[in-house]
Amino acid sequence: MAKILLIETSTALCSAAVGIDGKVVARRNDASRQHASLTAVFCDSVLKEAGLKASDLDAVCISDGPGSYTGLRVGLSTAKGLCFGAGLKMLSVSSLDVLAAMAPHKAGCTIVPMIDARRNEVFTANYDAEGRRTSDVEAKIVEEGAYADIAENAVFIGDGALKCRDIIGKGEFIEAMPDAAAMAELAEREFTSGNFRDLAYFEPFYLKDYVPTVSKKKMF
Repeated sequence: MAKILLIETSTALCSAAVGIDGKVVARRNDASRQHASLTAVFCDSVLKEAGLKASDLDAVCISDGPGSYTGLRVGLSTAKGLCFGAGLKMLSVSSLDVLAAMAPHKAGCTIVPMIDARRNEVFTANYDAEGRRTSDVEAKIVEEGAYADIAENAVFIGDGALKCRDIIGKGEFIEAMPDAAAMAELAEREFTSGNFRDLAYFEPFYLKDYVPTVSKKKMF
């Protein structure tokens, strides 16, 4: 198994993990929106706990979205800094793939990861019971009748799942956020396939354009 540092910052919580000797050492915060102050700290912490230096790693893997614009930027800049500094390869996996990997895989079910995109909108895609994606990733407005054809035997998972429960009605709903500890197998697969990212030009998959808000505070 390759030694890969895993970084997840696509939603309100951030986490880091590293796999070594078939085990995963991980750190995750409980308070939201602390990516800028904690991501690098978590990376350093899990490396020390695993007895590794950055130069001992084979690669760094980030969860590349869709998700929070700011969170994704923090994760990518941290990963690029480590890769440039230690001469490492960079990998990425979809944050929806990570959520799908965290869901219970029940025979015949459809796994529907949902990342909150505000109001009744979620970033989502459909996956089969083995965690393989079966539809395109989209920003979906969840309305009455959505998922009517699959809801009864579906597992909805993510920070956008519970807000859609009353609208969808049927199915299993699990509140969760993508976790770096669940990225190990996905990252290993990318590493084995040689799917390395271009350090200079790689960008996260935002899916939607960033729309800045204007502060209501009067500065002068």
